[in-house]
Amino acid sequence: MGALINVRRDNPDPFYRYKMERIQTKIEGKGNGIKTVVVNLSSVAQSLARPGGYLIKYFGFELGAQTNIDPPDDRWIINGSHEAAKLQDLLDGFIAKFVLCKKCKNPETVVQIKDEKITLDCKACGQRSKVEPQLKLTSFILKNVPKKSKKDKAERKAARKARQNGGDKEGSGDENGSDQASPAIEDKNIEYASDDDELTRKIKSEAQSLQLGKREAPKEEEWAVDMSEEAVRARQQNLPGEFKQKLVLNGEEDEEEEGGNTVYDQLGTWIEDEAKAKGGINNVDDVEIYLKAKELGIDAKHRTVQVLVQCLFDENIVAQIPKRAPMLKRLVTSERHEKALLGGTERLLADLGKESYDKIVKILQLYYHHDLCSEEVITKWGSKASKKYVDGSTSKKIRKAAEPFLTWLAEAESEEEESEEEDDE
Repeated sequence: MGALINVRRDNPDPFYRYKMERIQTKIEGKGNGIKTVVVNLSSVAQSLARPGGYLIKYFGFELGAQTNIDPPDDRWIINGSHEAAKLQDLLDGFIAKFVLCKKCKNPETVVQIKDEKITLDCKACGQRSKVEPQLKLTSFILKNVPKKSKKDKAERKAARKARQNGGDKEGSGDENGSDQASPAIEDKNIEYASDDDELTRKIKSEAQSLQLGKREAPKEEEWAVDMSEEAVRARQQNLPGEFKQKLVLNGEEDEEEEGGNTVYDQLGTWIEDEAKAKGGINNVDDVEIYLKAKELGIDAKHRTVQVLVQCLFDENIVAQIPKRAPMLKRLVTSERHEKALLGGTERLLADLGKESYDKIVKILQLYYHHDLCSEEVITKWGSKASKKYVDGSTSKKIRKAAEPFLTWLAEAESEEEESEEEDDE
């Protein structure tokens, strides 16, 4: 993930709620075949709740260059050589024209198309403002209208976050901007610090330092575990039985992870030792955890996420999630990772006891707010109990406790669909 910056770069407030990644580019090819790949365009587009095709086409119009608008491999390309700083400046123009509310200047808007006109419907203040019809991108949007009832996931999330943040509007001047509050945000002690600029810098710096002393940096880190019977037996003897039992993952074993002290056990044991040495789990540094997972070759594995949830969180999980969110977001890169996150959470709550089950509402809200888990995965998880991580009875009880948040997600979806139908009438 790139460094996070304010969506409105003219707003210097470090606590400005709306963030996005700084644009990153890669120049490829030579001569007439030179091209610019915007490597994180999808992430930037999601932060703005706009299709990636809108952004890349806007860049093409402004630069007079050809672009691709629907790449299957997520490689967004602009012909020619273009610096990231130039594209960032152009993006400011796109945001001003196609994202920001004309009244409150918040980016909590949804694109609505009716009668060959584009309107920005602000979910923060309720204002509806028209997009200038003479803009080149306006014609492109009108010719590429998405199918009805298939609202972009990022747009849905933008609308819901506006309702979640309720009265905490920034410069909107709206007193009634929240039409439905999330059941999980009543606790004002929950933190929402999500800027991981410092974490990014530290990881890059320390990762580079690990390469010092090596003659040649390998393309990929190599590691090996002695899986002979004698070695496995020796590791089993050294592993604390209680901790080993805690990390058993039913039905999740990969071939290289079977038998003995796996790399996941090694990661868990290392975290446990670090916590003892530093006086508590909250004192174990995110960068060190990330680099340890990378050293073991499991930084991209979904099981790593599950292990970290069980090792890093305790009865104070609601306060701990915001502090660990930047690091976890680096590791949660797919739907499978999201499921592992929820599975690890189930196990943790089961270990803490039934009195902790009610925390699941705030936990899910925090996972959702920090983009660690999507509404689709949360909804699917809540629809059916599973024996994969805990026993069936415990799984049902945890999902029962999660119903307030699950209901809120379902009702928010229903309201958005009704709103779309009214706009089409």
